[in-house]
Amino acid sequence: MEKFGKSQPVKRVEDVRFLTGAGRYVDDIAPEGALYAYFMRSAVAHAEVTSMDVSEARDMPGVALVVTAEDLAEAGVVLPIKNSIIKQVDGTKAANPDRPLLAQGRVRYVGEAMAMIVADSPLAAKDAAEAIMVDFEELPAHVALATGGEEIHPEAPNNQAMVWSLGDEGPVQAAIQNAAHVVTIDVPDNRVFAASMEPRGCFAEMEGDRLHVAINGQGVWGPKGDLARQLNMPKEDIRVTNPDTGGGFGMKAMNYPEMFLVAHAVRTLNTPVRWMSERTEALLTDNAGRDLTSKATLAFDENFKITGYHLDTVCNLGAYNSQYAQFIQTELFSKVLMGTYDVQAAFMKVTGVYTNTTPVDAYRGAGRPEAIFVLERVMDEAARQLGVDPWELRRRNFIAADQFPYTSATGVTYDVGDFAKVLTRVSGEADVEGFAARKAASAARGKLRGQGLCYYIESILGDPSETTRVDFADDGALIFVGTQSNGQGHETVFAQFLADQTGISADKIKVIQGDSDLIAKGGGTGGSRSVTVQNTATLATVDAIKTAFSAFLAEQEGVPAAEITFDDERFRIPGSNLTPTMLDVAEMARDAGRDDLLSHSQTITLESRSFPNGAHVAEVEIDPETGVLTVDRYTVVDDFGNLINPMLVEGQIHGGVAQGIGQAVTERIVFDEYGQLLTASFMDYGMPRADDLPMIKFRTENTPSTYNPMGMKGCGEAGTVGALAAVTNAAIDAMWDLGVRNAAMPFTPNRVWQMIEEAQDKSAAA
Repeated sequence: MEKFGKSQPVKRVEDVRFLTGAGRYVDDIAPEGALYAYFMRSAVAHAEVTSMDVSEARDMPGVALVVTAEDLAEAGVVLPIKNSIIKQVDGTKAANPDRPLLAQGRVRYVGEAMAMIVADSPLAAKDAAEAIMVDFEELPAHVALATGGEEIHPEAPNNQAMVWSLGDEGPVQAAIQNAAHVVTIDVPDNRVFAASMEPRGCFAEMEGDRLHVAINGQGVWGPKGDLARQLNMPKEDIRVTNPDTGGGFGMKAMNYPEMFLVAHAVRTLNTPVRWMSERTEALLTDNAGRDLTSKATLAFDENFKITGYHLDTVCNLGAYNSQYAQFIQTELFSKVLMGTYDVQAAFMKVTGVYTNTTPVDAYRGAGRPEAIFVLERVMDEAARQLGVDPWELRRRNFIAADQFPYTSATGVTYDVGDFAKVLTRVSGEADVEGFAARKAASAARGKLRGQGLCYYIESILGDPSETTRVDFADDGALIFVGTQSNGQGHETVFAQFLADQTGISADKIKVIQGDSDLIAKGGGTGGSRSVTVQNTATLATVDAIKTAFSAFLAEQEGVPAAEITFDDERFRIPGSNLTPTMLDVAEMARDAGRDDLLSHSQTITLESRSFPNGAHVAEVEIDPETGVLTVDRYTVVDDFGNLINPMLVEGQIHGGVAQGIGQAVTERIVFDEYGQLLTASFMDYGMPRADDLPMIKFRTENTPSTYNPMGMKGCGEAGTVGALAAVTNAAIDAMWDLGVRNAAMPFTPNRVWQMIEEAQDKSAAA
């Protein structure tokens, strides 16, 4: 890295720790002697709780505490969890029913916590939970992705949580009425489980008079403020830490009841308490992703240019509003509503519904994969119906490179892009010209082969502000960051970037994250923000260091500070043979008693976000006799602007594509009509395995962003954003000649076999 320049593909330094079992996860570092929390959860999806007797449980051996909603209220704990509420189309606020920490009077989904038991062993806590006597008056469950059914909340008649819209519907309807061609398609987007390698967990303890809560989330500052609110405590009396975290994917970005309840138990008992979810418990209680269906209509003129886009979506919120849920399929979805296409007449309407299922919230991409999926599905359908090559249809409608900066129909201004250039590049990388030969070879073996294209664009979101602090120590530097690694390689990329800018060897830089006592504030991790926003703050901090060190050297050497330069490795002082490094100057400052020069911090706010984009090309092969679908080839060409560590970027794309292929081919959460989860373990929920994935070819064709000084664009969620439509379009392409139309994810063997059989039966009947 130091010899060959900046932005090199440096291997992740944290992997040695993780792969040798030296990671520091919450369940590894819980205090010795900590008691165990366990949650008695509802076994029914919808019921009035007529009575609940916990007296026998409280007397069970090893039990230290049993807590109900009534106990929390008596202790002054705020019961409803904080969430965010949108404004509806009529200007009123959407429904905002309370989501209690523990069920109050009614349970609304299987797995909802009803009581917390704290005991000296997990077994003792589970035994006590079984001793709790509960009487239910069961109610019908509403699980359909539609309004209606048994009312779940009085605040939401007809189980309608919200109606939201964006755009002017009149011009869009006029475009549809006057169009030369109109294409309409229904696009379901299946519910999925985040399936982080490490389930949710936490522990809490008292540190003197202060409460310390350790979580495995995506940042510490939001939880700190929310703990203060729920527990009625001053913020300064709370410390939140976030050690190593084995995957988050958006699912761990929001608060859940367990953290608050464990913290309450510690305050009550004055002894450490720990909790770690089991996998089935996670499937029952972790916020789900996606779960929506959309009706999309595109209007075209006689030259196949899009003149209007109309979208009507129904999204599932589950039993309660989770923290960001109402914004995911509304505002975040709308940021990329028109994707990369030059269309100003666009309208979307979203109806949110409550069901007796686990809440739904952010999952890798959070609204953007959903938006691009439906748009790229209707584009592919239009190409088929209009008899136009799907690549040409996209190219014909792209925003041209000379149109940037470009303000979309939903008011989002894209800074730069060259979509046609990326599309040309991916055509060569994917060997599109050789597809016909590969299709013929598959047919010769009795297999069906299809190719699918998706061109996506991302709108990188999250908190636009971030702080970096750099402290100089005796043997190197410490960099304090406000983001939180969930496995992305932050320890490598933040040290590497600081090394690139300062000349300090990366092995002498230690990254500090996830401690609210050490870091005054931070935006956490989410929305692919981390590298772009954090490194911009680091760049500002390095500028502050250079200014302060130059002034110090000027005083020492008697030269004007403006004449001192820094070349990314050493300071150059006119008239002197001294060429000190950053660490040399820090040592000089320490010797001179200038400790004020040993710590530097800067906070930045980006006014606009970046817009990564790219093309995904998938090829699938299907065995029509068994329905087995294999993703055989996968090619990605992305525009991520300037890269800090290309190796980490490629790893992020591989992971994102894997999650996208998982949703497209194997994954689906299923509830029965009673609200019982039928996919409650990995025996039933189809996690993708290594042999479900192809080798992924990854290339970049970059146009630096103008919205941040380093020209960077976020990459963490892009793989998922592009994968859903690429694989689905390929699957439908493979089965099109057999009469399969508008097939829906996931393409499991049984579902694919049924699609083919139904199409052939329909053809025979005709």
